Amino acid sequence: MSTVKSFTNNPYQENTYLLYDETGECVIIDPGMDTGAEQNAVVNFIKDNNLKPVMLLNTHCHIDHILGNKFVFDQYGLKPQFHQGEQFVMDAMPVWAQQSGIRYELSPKPDTYLPESGEIKFGNTTLELIFAPGHSPAHLCFYDKAANIVIGGDVLFRNSIGRTDLPGGNHQQLIKNIKEKLFTLPNDCTVYPGHGPETTIGYEKETNPFF
Repeated sequence: MSTVKSFTNNPYQENTYLLYDETGECVIIDPGMDTGAEQNAVVNFIKDNNLKPVMLLNTHCHIDHILGNKFVFDQYGLKPQFHQGEQFVMDAMPVWAQQSGIRYELSPKPDTYLPESGEIKFGNTTLELIFAPGHSPAHLCFYDKAANIVIGGDVLFRNSIGRTDLPGGNHQQLIKNIKEKLFTLPNDCTVYPGHGPETTIGYEKETNPFF
């Protein structure tokens, strides 16, 4: 069963996640490391816990979620995996970074893209893919049924939802996907969002002002 370790990174206070299990294999999700200190925190945790990074996953390709992709590639030889519908978002990020005054080292492109549904596996862990666009055009969430957790990116936050005013965003689509794809998960399923504290599906059903 997988364990989650989170790191809050970059000016956007983005949550970078390490998911690992008893085999020592781990996946790095949405690496947002911007500074040397942020990079060291992730590398040292991996080293101190004798973990072996085997996959780099992006829920989506907004700048704050891919800032560390190049670093992870240089450090561990891993290319990112995400849905192909996010590629044009990634391609736009150098200009976005320049306009925002953010230093961005170009992310390598995937060798393989992730589908809308199905499973990906590492160690003894299986992650189900949940396709939930609306915040971005081809956003994926990663659901570990055995651990009862979902790495949700910028779809659902504690008492909030992802913004939909960026290119490829769609408010109605986001609401629909949360209702049909996330709110059907168990009420006690823990949601690890791209920003802010974790929450649960049940808590959001009851208290989220958008529903």
